[in-house]
Amino acid sequence: MSSYTFETLAVTISSSGVAHVEINRPKSLNAFSHQTWQDIGQCFAQFKTDGSVRCIVLSARGRMFTAGLDLKDAMKRAAERQKEDEGRDAARTGYYQRLYLLEFQDALSQVETCDKPVISVVHGACIGIGVDLNVACDIRIAAKDAYYCVKEVDIGMAADIGTSQRLPKVVGNDSWVRDICYTARNVPAKEALAFGLVSHVYKTKDESIKAAFELAETIAS
Repeated sequence: MSSYTFETLAVTISSSGVAHVEINRPKSLNAFSHQTWQDIGQCFAQFKTDGSVRCIVLSARGRMFTAGLDLKDAMKRAAERQKEDEGRDAARTGYYQRLYLLEFQDALSQVETCDKPVISVVHGACIGIGVDLNVACDIRIAAKDAYYCVKEVDIGMAADIGTSQRLPKVVGNDSWVRDICYTARNVPAKEALAFGLVSHVYKTKDESIKAAFELAETIAS
C-alpha cells in the first residue's frame, strides 16, 4: 500500500478498498492554496497505481467544502512569479504563465483521469475551484445546506481550471451553465439536483457521507 501523507489532505483507506480523501484546511475554510491543488494532483496520481484502492470518497472537514481559491496565497505566488519575470519580454512572461496554468489544470485533471471511481460529497459552500474539482468527479452527492458558485466572473477571471469545459458535459444544459457562470450566483443543492449536477441530496453532511460510503462499498465489491 502506498503512503498517503499530505499537508492539506487527510487520507484513510478501509480494508474493503474505499479511500476517503478530506480537504483539511478547516481554519482557512478549506480555501485552495498552491499546496492544496498540488496535494490533490499527487494523491490522485498515486491512486492510479495503488491496487488496494477500489473507490474514492472525496469530502472536506470543517464548516464547508471550500471557500474557493486562497487569494492571499495566490497573491503571494503572483508576486513571486512577477519577480521571476523581471527582465523578460511579454511573450516569455505569457509563456511561463501558461505553463503554470497547465500545471494547475493537470493537478485537478488527475481526479478525472483516475481509473478508480470518485464520489464527491459537498456540504456548505462549494465556491470557484471547488466546482472545478467536483465536475472532475464521477458521482456527486450533496448535503441539503450545500450550494455551488462559479465565482470567477466576480473577480474578473474565467473559470479556466475545468468548469467551463466539464460542467456543460455534466449537466447537458448550455443555457443553465451560462446563467450560473455569467452571474456567479449561488446554486442551492435543490437546484443542482434538478439540473443534474448532483445525483442525490441528503439532509446533513453525516447522512451524505454515510450514503457515499455505502455506494463506494458497493462499487468496491
